[in-house]
Amino acid sequence: MTKDNILIRRVERQDVPLLLEFIKGIARFAKMENEVIASREVLEREMFDEHRAEAVFAVVDGREVGFALYFYNFSTFIGHSGLYLEDLFVWPEYRGKGYGKTLLLHLVKTAREHQCGRMEWMSLDWNKLSNDFYLSLGAEPLNECTIYRLDATALERLSK
Repeated sequence: MTKDNILIRRVERQDVPLLLEFIKGIARFAKMENEVIASREVLEREMFDEHRAEAVFAVVDGREVGFALYFYNFSTFIGHSGLYLEDLFVWPEYRGKGYGKTLLLHLVKTAREHQCGRMEWMSLDWNKLSNDFYLSLGAEPLNECTIYRLDATALERLSK
């Protein structure tokens, strides 16, 4: 997909080291860098051997400036799969130029091509700039839900 000077391209196996740099970049931005335990081997297995997630880069003048990582889920209520955007990130020096919007709209198109019934993502409450952007597109926050998480330690404990 090309829009002006932006190319959206799929992340390939050989791009995993670069993808990991983007993941660390979004973790720094979210003040969660100490939580990144993903490795090249894990990402390669999960994304390219098991096909559990996909990612795309926004490329400008031959440089990857942003990425989006997503996967498909399923809604029992609507009876269709959905596209879940796990992460969308643009390097700070490239923000405000429409690259994040281009990534998001690419995923909207991908969701439509796969007949998804909806597209969802999570955003940190303090990230006002992003939240205002999502609202400007017509996205609606789901305030009636609380996200719960079982981490790897809890999964291990509960599976015994």
